[in-house]
Amino acid sequence: MTDQAENSPPPPRRRPWAVIPVIVFGSLALAMYVALGSGDPSIVPSALVGRPVPDFALPPLEGLVRDGAPVPGLADEDLARGEVSVVNVWASWCAPCRAEHPLLMRLSEAGENVVGINYKDETENGRRFLGRLGNPFSAVGVDEAGRSAIDWGVYGVPETFIVDGAGTIRCKHVGPFDEEALEKRLIPAIEIARSGTGSEPAC
Repeated sequence: MTDQAENSPPPPRRRPWAVIPVIVFGSLALAMYVALGSGDPSIVPSALVGRPVPDFALPPLEGLVRDGAPVPGLADEDLARGEVSVVNVWASWCAPCRAEHPLLMRLSEAGENVVGINYKDETENGRRFLGRLGNPFSAVGVDEAGRSAIDWGVYGVPETFIVDGAGTIRCKHVGPFDEEALEKRLIPAIEIARSGTGSEPAC
């Protein structure tokens, strides 16, 4: 019995470093939750809020017409002409974009300047999407490769930004917005941006 005990292999040693990945992951998850505040995934801190829109110049969505005139493309200089703009990043293949589209139409019909960045889309599909659901956009820039969206810090479509008349980003909403978000976040952000009180975040 003694010989068998002496010849048995020693118990495996604990390896403290094996739990390091778990600790790191847990720390990152906690930091993200704290950054999100209430845990609402639509409220994601953005380094661009409070700063000028990035430099960009996007061509128009070919063949898109509104009120009998071609809809122009979109560039950073278009967002610094004294008018508050609602910038919506969208795509025809994006189901949540379809869900929020009626609310964009409502903003446009209320007189807000709604402009779009068409993200990684096919021209015909994008044009058909707006033809079927209505076109709320006074301008649409085509971001075929998605490079401008990266500069805007876009995580995925849809995303919506409120830009004041000086071209400063005042609010960012990640994901589709619903009736509640429109009334409690975006419209108040538009009003704050229109008031011209500084460049601090409006939502």
